[in-house]
Amino acid sequence: MSQLHHDHRKGLLITGIGGLVLSADIPLLRLGQGETWSTLLLRSSTTLLCALIIWVIWNLITGKRRTLLPGKTGFLVAALYGMASIAFMTAVYNTKTANLVFILAFNTVFAALLSWVFLKERPKAVTFIAMFLMLIGVGIIVREGLSSGHVFGDLMGLLSTFILASAITVTRASGKDMSFAAMMGTAVPMTVAAFMVSQNGFHVAVPGWIIFNGAVVTTIAFICLATGPRFLSGPEVAMFYLLETVLTPIWVWLVFSERPTDATLVGGIIIISALIGHSLWQMYHSRRRARTTIIRHPI
Repeated sequence: MSQLHHDHRKGLLITGIGGLVLSADIPLLRLGQGETWSTLLLRSSTTLLCALIIWVIWNLITGKRRTLLPGKTGFLVAALYGMASIAFMTAVYNTKTANLVFILAFNTVFAALLSWVFLKERPKAVTFIAMFLMLIGVGIIVREGLSSGHVFGDLMGLLSTFILASAITVTRASGKDMSFAAMMGTAVPMTVAAFMVSQNGFHVAVPGWIIFNGAVVTTIAFICLATGPRFLSGPEVAMFYLLETVLTPIWVWLVFSERPTDATLVGGIIIISALIGHSLWQMYHSRRRARTTIIRHPI
C-alpha cells in the first residue's frame, strides 16, 4: 500500500511539473517577437533535435532500441500533432492569449465525442453536462472574438484542439506507445515553416526565447505529461493540463499587461469549472470502482 502511495505522489509531482512548465509556452513565444513561420521553424526544429538526442541517449542507456513511430499509425499520430501545432501557432498570432488557452481546454469535449463515434465509448450523462457547459463557455469567448476581430484566431484555436483530440483518439485506438510521436510530429510544421521562411525570410527579434522554449519548455512538458499516466489515472493527469489554461493568461497579464476581457473571463471560468467538476467526478468514480473490485477479489 505504501508503494502505491509513493507512486501516486511521484505521479503528482512529475505531472504537476509538466503542466506548470507548459504554461510558459505562449509567453515565451510572445517574448521571441518573431514572425509566425520563423518562430514555428525555430521552435519545431529545436524540439525535434532534442527528441532525437533523447532517443539516442535512451537507447544507449537502456541497451534497447525504442521505436520512434510505431508503424503507419505512428506516422498518422505524428502528422496530426504536427498539423495541430501549425493551427496552434497561427492562433497564437491571431487572437488574445486568454481566448486561446480557454478554447484549448475544449480538447476534452472533442476527445469524448470522437471516442463515442469511433471507439464506441459512449460518454456518461455527467460528461454530456460538462460538454454542454463548455460549449456555452467557448460560445461566449468566440462571440466576443466576433466583435473584437479575433474570430479567425479563435477558430484556428478550435481547429488545433480538434486535431489534437483526433491524435489522442487514434493513439487510444492503436493501443501502442506513442510517447515520441508528439515530438517527432514537429517535423511537419518545421517542413512547412521552412518553405514559408524561404519565401519571406527569417524574422525573430529575440531567438533565444524560442530556442529555450523548444529545447527546454516543450521537451520537459512532453516528457512529464507523457510519463504521468504511469502513476496516475487519466482524470488526474487531465487536471494538470488545466494549469496552462489557468496560469498562461496570468503570465501574459503580468508580462505584457494584456488583461483578458470580461467576456473571456466569464467564458473561461465556465470552461474551467466544468472541466474540474467533471475530472473530480471521474476520479471519485474510478476510485469507487477500484475499491469495489478489491472487495470482490481480495488478495
